[in-house]
Amino acid sequence: MAANQTSIDTDVERQLEAPMHFIGLYVAAASLLCTLAMAADASHGFWRKRHWFPSRHFALNATSLTLLAVAMKLPMDLTTRMYAVTDRLAKVSSLAFMSTATANFLPSLGSMRDNDVFMNVVALAILVVTVTINVAIQVYQIHSYLNARVAFPEEILAIGSMLFLLVLFASTALMIPPTKRYLEKKYHEMHTIASKEEQDDKGRMCNDKLRVLIKKYWVMAETSSPQFVIVRSVTCTTSGVVSMIVALVLLEAELRMSTQVNILDQSISSYAWSTKWILISQTIGVIVGTVAPASRWFNAVKCRSKIEGSKSIKGVFTVEGYWTQKLVEWRQSSLSFQIRHLVSRKLLHHLRGMFLKLCISIQCVIVLASKLLLLISVYIISPIISCISYVRRLKRQTGICHSVSEPTAQAELDIGPYVMLLEGEQKLSEETVEYILNEVDSVIQKGKKRKPANLSKFLNKSCNFNGVAEFDSHQIPSLHPEEVAPYCWSLPIVTLTSIALALPNVEKHKSEQLMKSVTEGISYVKLIDTILDKKDGLENIRTAADVVWVEVELYHRWQDKDLQETSLEGKNGAEILRQLGDRAEKTVVEFERDERDYLMREPLNWPANVIAAYSMYRISRTILLTQSEKTDDELFEHMSVMIADVLTACLTNLGHVITVTCRRNAIEEREKSVRKAALLLGETEDIIAHLRQRELPLSAPDRGASVQEWRALIDNANNINRDFSSKTEIETGTSKCREAIVDIKVE
Repeated sequence: MAANQTSIDTDVERQLEAPMHFIGLYVAAASLLCTLAMAADASHGFWRKRHWFPSRHFALNATSLTLLAVAMKLPMDLTTRMYAVTDRLAKVSSLAFMSTATANFLPSLGSMRDNDVFMNVVALAILVVTVTINVAIQVYQIHSYLNARVAFPEEILAIGSMLFLLVLFASTALMIPPTKRYLEKKYHEMHTIASKEEQDDKGRMCNDKLRVLIKKYWVMAETSSPQFVIVRSVTCTTSGVVSMIVALVLLEAELRMSTQVNILDQSISSYAWSTKWILISQTIGVIVGTVAPASRWFNAVKCRSKIEGSKSIKGVFTVEGYWTQKLVEWRQSSLSFQIRHLVSRKLLHHLRGMFLKLCISIQCVIVLASKLLLLISVYIISPIISCISYVRRLKRQTGICHSVSEPTAQAELDIGPYVMLLEGEQKLSEETVEYILNEVDSVIQKGKKRKPANLSKFLNKSCNFNGVAEFDSHQIPSLHPEEVAPYCWSLPIVTLTSIALALPNVEKHKSEQLMKSVTEGISYVKLIDTILDKKDGLENIRTAADVVWVEVELYHRWQDKDLQETSLEGKNGAEILRQLGDRAEKTVVEFERDERDYLMREPLNWPANVIAAYSMYRISRTILLTQSEKTDDELFEHMSVMIADVLTACLTNLGHVITVTCRRNAIEEREKSVRKAALLLGETEDIIAHLRQRELPLSAPDRGASVQEWRALIDNANNINRDFSSKTEIETGTSKCREAIVDIKVE
């Protein structure tokens, strides 16, 4: 009976272990995904010449932690027998892989909100501690056989490195909130200075001034980027050293074992041949993942090597306030929970104070040790850096004649005051600042390659801005008793385009050219609408315009009505205008008749299709009222000019939008915002230069933010011109009468 039970147990165990090699492949695949993400970050850093390697793809989040948890399957496996060389090296490579991943995670803390930083650090700590405890249990349970345990010293070193990196991780996380507050204050101070300089430049800003403005905000955003600040910290530099040590330990173990046996073919565990793939994928991951931390360390050493030795030594024995500020705030604050008993409350407050005092001391030790390690690295690596710098200087001297103009242009801009540095932080190297400035130039150049050629040509149709006032006449009766909802810039443009495309007897290439031009311009119009609508009062209007444009652009339809079929139904353009107006009027009237919701009495709350219909009603009736006698081709040309007028008026806000885009967003997103502004300038600099030559009916650059302001200004200007013309005619008639009286008297 016992023999049968043993046989059954053996069969069950064999069945359970049968899919283990597939689980091993799953572990290898998870490791490979992490490796690809780290490789993407490294290649992006080299490609963009951002040698501080921001964490874009391999950041600390739920996805990456889940993949890492899968990759740690072998160290957390307590039951599977793994004593062969391949199995043991795979376990060591998993621990080294975890250490490397932690070092790569470090900059990504800067992209998180304060609460997210805490949650993610705790999640990472749980994973690291769980792995450590599992390895400790294995070591304790088989301590009698440690002499035969392959690569045991390397395993202990990998565990120690992993725990030390976790401590560095927590130390860096404590530094982030105070540095963000400090840099935010400093950013606003420099923003105030930059704003005053803008106010000194009256009128619309030219491209050169916009370029200078973008460079200032680019340098501020780049140097105050939380990820870049973390990379410049000494704890991040130390993580690079630890990462290199871990990689060397793993490679040493593999090379030492490879001289004795074939390390890829010595597995006796249930994972079978899949262990080999885990070892390969994680070894590659360790090598690839060490590139970014090691490069950060080398760049920090290279930067510090240019500083005088006395200054470097003096800085080693200084712990800046932002390292311990968060712990000091916690220590000085009251307890977060209520305890009625005074003695207990005092005791808890005292115990918490003692614990936080210990944490402050540990934090200071970590910072001082990291600074000392950096100083030692500087003295060791400085001779190598000096040789490399000497070779580079020789190369620059040979090609100096080819690079005179660009440095001169950069030197004219005093960018130093806009570099955001922390308390006690050394100045950035000239090479780093040059890379930052060159990057913004490359973004602008990228925008130049995407210039809207069709739009630029189409804007030449606009000779004045009369189309802004003429597309909607006050003579058209309102369909709503209260004040009509205002226009956003995009709604009249898409409505006029819909009407133009529905006109019959128009050459196809003209319609296609209009469509291309408006398609290129509508993206800028939407951006202007979004940014300049400060109170989001026109959100429903913008939504209506977007809904209309999707139908027009993709399907050539307006509210399920095919525009090409419409052009075939009417005999001429006037009939088409009448049909579109009647259809739109019917939609609005039926909605007002059937709707009982109190909120819908306000036109701003109408559904998108009703807002679009009301716009179509007013614009089609206006054109029918003023232009009904024109031929279809003349009507199409007139509407094209009207669209060009509205587009031109809208795009006069581009300089203001670029300026606003530079300033907006939180500190974590500021870099992306300035990048968008630089790209926008590159795309539209020809348009901005063209519009700068136009005379605007505006008293200030920011007066033309909305369609309503433009229409009011043009109406006022037209009224003044009419009054002036009438006055001139009266004066002319009076003078003629006087001349006639004089002639009579003379006779």
